[in-house]
Amino acid sequence: MSSVRTFFADLFLWTFFAAGLVASTGAGAVLDGTQKNVATAVGGVVSLLAGSRIAKKPRIKAFLSRPGTLWFLFLFNGGTAVAMYFAMGGVKGIIAAAAMGLVSLGAAGGLVAGYRARQDTARHARHARQGAAPQPAPQTPWA
Repeated sequence: MSSVRTFFADLFLWTFFAAGLVASTGAGAVLDGTQKNVATAVGGVVSLLAGSRIAKKPRIKAFLSRPGTLWFLFLFNGGTAVAMYFAMGGVKGIIAAAAMGLVSLGAAGGLVAGYRARQDTARHARHARQGAAPQPAPQTPWA
């Protein structure tokens, strides 16, 4: 019974995610004016909320934490942000570039955190092999 419930919960999340993406990107083909703007905004919020819930799932979280995935997200979204800034005009270009730049910076933060975690693990393993007690990592950002 639990697996059936999980299946339908996942199906529900992915459906809302896809519907939000379709509404936010395809509203211009069907609607005009204020209705188009509302559909685009609501679709974006729905897909963002559903996507954030999907990203918390263990398998997705493990995939998004891999260094290769983080490097791809960092480089691709950083390049896309630059291209959007120059290709799109006005406020839309700035907002789109800022959003993609934030995703790129988030991936860079994940890369740095993963690098530090691997360094701490290696340091602890080295100290364990030498028989010394590991020193705690400094808590100051400048160390």
